Amino acid sequence: MVLYEYPFNESVRTMLRLEHLFDRLGQLLPRDAAIDHHFALVTMFEIIEVASRADLKSDLLKELERHKAQFTAYRSNPQVSQAALDGVIARIDHAFGGLNQQPGKAGQALSGNDWLTSVRSRISIPGGTCEFDLPAYYAWQQHEPARRRADLMGWVATLAPLAEALQTLLQLVREAGVPHKVVSTAGQFQQSLPSGRSYQLLRVRIDEAEGLVPEITGHRLQVSVRLMRPDTDGRLRPAAVDMPFELTLCA
Repeated sequence: MVLYEYPFNESVRTMLRLEHLFDRLGQLLPRDAAIDHHFALVTMFEIIEVASRADLKSDLLKELERHKAQFTAYRSNPQVSQAALDGVIARIDHAFGGLNQQPGKAGQALSGNDWLTSVRSRISIPGGTCEFDLPAYYAWQQHEPARRRADLMGWVATLAPLAEALQTLLQLVREAGVPHKVVSTAGQFQQSLPSGRSYQLLRVRIDEAEGLVPEITGHRLQVSVRLMRPDTDGRLRPAAVDMPFELTLCA
């Protein structure tokens, strides 16, 4: 089964983009090749770029507070495990504390590193990090993998509070949804959403064996999934098939 996710608002859209970048970074860091560490730096700079939105940090802190308030309200419910509830609230508090104590925007602690600044200014230019343009960077790439990795881990550590807050929030959002089976009719599926309730994320799981790709659209009143099939040129064409798949709405 292949999982597709569709955000209903810009905040969740940004969080999913950052999660994607942190996942890529996590895969690149353990590798030894200099080219992998080059792209780890590229990814780190992309994270800083996406996270540089002035209101991102405050938005994440507000969302953590909102979730904490929701869970705190369950303390008087005898049907809720208090030990599990305490664990969730503790996880939220830890993520909130780490992000709240971080000064400024994500990556601001690295802004005084002239070497990183010089690399960042050239890394988006095609071929801009050649040895004749950035000899110091080229020399760094010749170091032993363990030494390069130690440098990278030190720089990435400044982004750890952001990563933890994102992981915590997205896990809470995903766990709020209940998956259910639906079936497309001639490749189309639509579902009206209840008024007065705000959803943040739509998740669709589809059998990869069918070779279909869901084209998802949605707003506060309705969601729509259209099943598409790539042709020999890679272009997506509507697939008029009755196909079961799993759909989850996360509030």
